[in-house]
Amino acid sequence: MTNKDQTQVLNETILYMQNKQATELYLLKEQFHITLESLKPINLLKSTVKKSTESPEIKTNIVNNVIGLTTGYLSKLVLFGASRNPIARMLGTVFQFAITNFASKNGTSIQTAGEKLLHRILQTKKRRSQNHQSTLSSNDE
Repeated sequence: MTNKDQTQVLNETILYMQNKQATELYLLKEQFHITLESLKPINLLKSTVKKSTESPEIKTNIVNNVIGLTTGYLSKLVLFGASRNPIARMLGTVFQFAITNFASKNGTSIQTAGEKLLHRILQTKKRRSQNHQSTLSSNDE
């Protein structure tokens, strides 16, 4: 091998290594920016919320808690109203807490019962509407 061939091989190797280094530096900078973006507080919050809402267990818990809170609030409102009596208000709050706690723990059963009740109400309405229309039809004759 001549000295010229060795120099050419060495120059090609150096050029290859420089290109490789430039590519790796570019990829490293890109990864740095991606990491920096993902560590911003708003992005951390977004990813946590997204992961939380994707979990079926968490969705069920959220639905149960919403059912519990709504049931507790409505129960207090129906039973105690907008009382000015401090004792009645305190009892209403305790009652609301108890109902909320019970409903949150049994949200699935309450949801099922609510769906059955709604279905029954809709069927009754549908039957009444059909009976009413059949009555109107028979009166027209």
